[in-house]
Amino acid sequence: MSSNSEALVVEWLASQRQSMIDLLRDVVNIDSGSYDKAGVDAVGERFQQHFVEHDIETWREPNDVYGDAVHAVVAKPGSNEKPVLLLGHRDTVFPKGEVAKRPFTIKDNKAYGPGVADMKAGVVINVFVAAALKKFDAAPHPIKVLITGDEEIASRASRPIIEREGRAARAVYNSEPGRPSGNVVTGRKGGVFMRFEVFGKAAHSGNNFAVGVSAIGELAHKIVQIHALTNMDKGITLNVGLISGGQSVNTTAPYASGEIDFRYVEPADRAVIMGAIETIIATSTVPGTTAKLHVDGEFLPLVQDAAAKAMFQTYQAAAVDSGLTTLDGEFAGGCADSGFTASMGTATLCGLGPVGGNVHTDLEWLDIDSIVPRAQTLARAILRSEVS
Repeated sequence: MSSNSEALVVEWLASQRQSMIDLLRDVVNIDSGSYDKAGVDAVGERFQQHFVEHDIETWREPNDVYGDAVHAVVAKPGSNEKPVLLLGHRDTVFPKGEVAKRPFTIKDNKAYGPGVADMKAGVVINVFVAAALKKFDAAPHPIKVLITGDEEIASRASRPIIEREGRAARAVYNSEPGRPSGNVVTGRKGGVFMRFEVFGKAAHSGNNFAVGVSAIGELAHKIVQIHALTNMDKGITLNVGLISGGQSVNTTAPYASGEIDFRYVEPADRAVIMGAIETIIATSTVPGTTAKLHVDGEFLPLVQDAAAKAMFQTYQAAAVDSGLTTLDGEFAGGCADSGFTASMGTATLCGLGPVGGNVHTDLEWLDIDSIVPRAQTLARAILRSEVS
């Protein structure tokens, strides 16, 4: 990679500021909640339009239930090198109709709208960096872009695709939103999302109380035991965040259910805690009750190994040259697809998107002025990876 190539790429990215904002407006103004396949696919089509405009090969990997996976590649003819993977998701946590309530707006250099930071802006910089490398034939390695459609529900359909592409890559840059501090993410917790059902026996709570078996009573015991597994010193947290059950106030509850959020830092802790949860679910405190556990989704932790640390140092130096002089790495309690690629043994860096905050709320914001320097930093880091 020549210094001239780097200069051309970063100068072009600076010239594309308004085009990046225009693309961001287009994709934010399409409802794309994880369960809205039509909306998620419409966002994917808009990104594919960008690839076509920049003469980048693109295709879709279809899914019957969730948004199709969108792929693109900037190839190096004659090269058999592993590619650099630019990773991102285009689904949001917001229901259909949210865009009509609060469409994309800019006020005081901050952009607002559903998914503006998490993570449509990150996908925007990924696709513009790919376009810049294509335009100047500057990519030191093949560049692969993957845009998934179900990350907000633990990548139920996308996980095998992410793991496959991550395993095949030399390095992975995941453009989840930059932290409100301006930092990127060098480590994340893993998470397991579960649902448990408790079965009892209905009886009139006045006339036949002794005949009834309360599923709600058993649920309460299990919640206390599950919460007791929390170990803050080790970064292990258990939260039963949703419960339901019962038939009527004057009936012993024949059924109850709860949903568990389990977060951890060390990969080895997963098996220990999951074993403890399985024992709690299988063991009855209220005689006559039974229970079942279901794992609905999971993220793996992002653990920084030596290769990922070196990758971050290259990125950090690139950030300085892009005017981001105070950028550092942070650990995040939230989960992301970066954990899947890191668990494949591929060096992975996360939180590289433009800076934003209040994600998953109606106050979600994005710092417009961070779009260009974060794109330039990503491009520089990729360009310099040939000698890192």
